[in-house]
Amino acid sequence: MISHETLRYVDIDSQDGTRIRAWTNDVAGPSVLLSNGLGTNPFAWPGLLREDCGVHVVSWNHRGTGGGGRVAKRRVNLDAFVEDAVATLDAFGLERAPVLAWSAGVTVAFELARRFPDRVEGIYAIAGVPGDTFSTTLAPLRVPPFIARRMVVALSHTARRFGPLVEPLTRDLPVVPLASRVLRRTRLIDPAADLEELQALLHEFRTTHPRWYAHLALSVKDHQRISLSAIDYPVRFLAGRRDLLVGARYVKTAADRIAHAAYDEINATHFIGVEFPDYVTESLHDFLADLRRG
Repeated sequence: MISHETLRYVDIDSQDGTRIRAWTNDVAGPSVLLSNGLGTNPFAWPGLLREDCGVHVVSWNHRGTGGGGRVAKRRVNLDAFVEDAVATLDAFGLERAPVLAWSAGVTVAFELARRFPDRVEGIYAIAGVPGDTFSTTLAPLRVPPFIARRMVVALSHTARRFGPLVEPLTRDLPVVPLASRVLRRTRLIDPAADLEELQALLHEFRTTHPRWYAHLALSVKDHQRISLSAIDYPVRFLAGRRDLLVGARYVKTAADRIAHAAYDEINATHFIGVEFPDYVTESLHDFLADLRRG
């Protein structure tokens, strides 16, 4: 069952003056910065919205989404995302924190650590790779990376063009219950996902205009692969074997390129946080314990 009694939002200004909406679960425990999936929301992490999760999570909604203000010069790129992450740390008074990252947020986490190494204690990366995310799409179907990248970019361009036509449907029609059931029955999201928690995620997600989401997605195509050779902080990767958006073998390859990085793989899709919330919370506690042990 979904629980978000402690969820609290706060509006903050990023470096370029863009107003973004940050949030926290307001739970007592060690602090963690969450670098979320592109355009997603707190409800992707039902396990971390429970009062007894034992982790103090701080995060932000991507610019232009989730109640944020007008984006300065429509500026949406990796530089801006990193600035938003720093603004979130500052807003909650955190000089340094571990980073939990998901999907495209993994690139942001590693870039944050590269530019501001004194602010990142370690990275727990879930269903994501450091850069060139689109090339990993449809990996379980053996789609070559260059074709996968072109397919996702083309789809994003189409969504940006036809977004105004689609938006009334996503906003007004009762699509969330139907979409939730279709996603579970087709196993694009594991049937183990709690229906109410999944619907909360989708309900909030549909508040983002499709055209703006496509604009966000197209910024990801410019995220180049990040060098991992000089990383000297703790890193753990978690991949889903049935993930069609970021193939597990690419996540494993990224882990292999980092000395002493840990890697785990479970029978999940891309939406590990909503499918296996208890596992995510427990494994995050394990990662934080490893950090404390040094």
